[in-house]
Amino acid sequence: MIERQLDRGVDRRALLRTGLALAAGVWSAPAWTRSEDWAAVRALVDRYVRPRLLPGLAAALGRGAAAPVFVASGTLARDSAAPVGPDTLYRVYSMTKPVTGIAAMLLIEDGRLGLDQNIADFVPGFAAPRVLTEPATSLASRPANGPITVRHLLTHTAGLGYTIVTKGPLLQEYLRLGLTPFAVSRTRLPDVPAVATAPSLAAFAERLASLPLIADPGTRWSYSVSLDLLGRVIEVASGMPFERFLEQRLFGPLGMTSSFFRVPERELPRLATNYLHLPAGPVPIDSGPRSVFADPPAFPFGGAGLVTSPRDYDRFLWMLAGEGAIGRTRIMAPETARRAMSDLLPDGADTRGTQIDGQGFGAGGRVTRRAVPGGSGAGTFGWGGAAATVAFVDRARGIRASGYAQFMPDDRYRWTRELIAAVYEQR
Repeated sequence: MIERQLDRGVDRRALLRTGLALAAGVWSAPAWTRSEDWAAVRALVDRYVRPRLLPGLAAALGRGAAAPVFVASGTLARDSAAPVGPDTLYRVYSMTKPVTGIAAMLLIEDGRLGLDQNIADFVPGFAAPRVLTEPATSLASRPANGPITVRHLLTHTAGLGYTIVTKGPLLQEYLRLGLTPFAVSRTRLPDVPAVATAPSLAAFAERLASLPLIADPGTRWSYSVSLDLLGRVIEVASGMPFERFLEQRLFGPLGMTSSFFRVPERELPRLATNYLHLPAGPVPIDSGPRSVFADPPAFPFGGAGLVTSPRDYDRFLWMLAGEGAIGRTRIMAPETARRAMSDLLPDGADTRGTQIDGQGFGAGGRVTRRAVPGGSGAGTFGWGGAAATVAFVDRARGIRASGYAQFMPDDRYRWTRELIAAVYEQR
């Protein structure tokens, strides 16, 4: 049945960029949702869950240094009675990128990385990068005008590609070499090439280094696999596997006990189902008991690999709101945290027509350059994920917020945009 519905068609790039599910749900209102605070957010959640548009939604919200308020309603799946809540597990996809960016900033604080250091110091294959000259028709290339730096990886200005946006011969090479650092489903999806991802982070980096860039480093913002490559730089610079570094320096100290690249079997019952919207209706493409995230990934995907909970990701945001600390638990210096959430784009980098047109970019997340009346303050830092999740820290307004659904493509409903608006409606 699923395969027949999937065969009716889905655009591969739309699937991996954005998401939707016309799902049914069971309304529930645990005691921790009944606060009069964040009423606009609760009303928004009601609007999607009560009429059974989506099976379940969750949000984590905080003001200043205060503990979070969790708003959640509905169930893990259309056919489930298990309620969603602060400890439900969600695929956050590209919300992994700021986590990887902050990990790199820890090494910059340690003196093991330099913001403008050549990444060839850690991945020698990038010693002489080249740039495409005829991207539509061939892999012909010329020498790049300079090296790729850590700053370029943090800000998507390295000139690297991404199979969800890259076109032409370079896309075919990315597919051939398995430069596909994400997982969606165990089910074979139409228009998604059956290619094996590179077998390790080291192999991924080496294969990526063998290909030309789409632009000179530092000249253009282009969404890319740069945060995945940064995972390799982190493990070489730190002398330990990337995932272990995250555990020792971020997850462990912050008490993020529900953040996984591979979900342990005992935790699968709290993983929400991800849905793909098709003309025929929503199709479950990754359920908790049969999730692809229960399988060991080829390597920890620093750009799109994390499964986490609203409670866990709020602790990450809470630390950023506290400029490196939650209470007495400090993981980075205030100046490092502020730098990570500042605009790190290279001078002159072209962002026209991109997802961050007119904005800045920090350590893996967008940075608001100018305050929005009735909305985000200057310096707001955050990013979203392909299955309809979003998270940000607005230190100017004293707000942190994150929202969680599980549907693809995520532009079918305006859930994440509406959540941001609801957060500021009652700030």
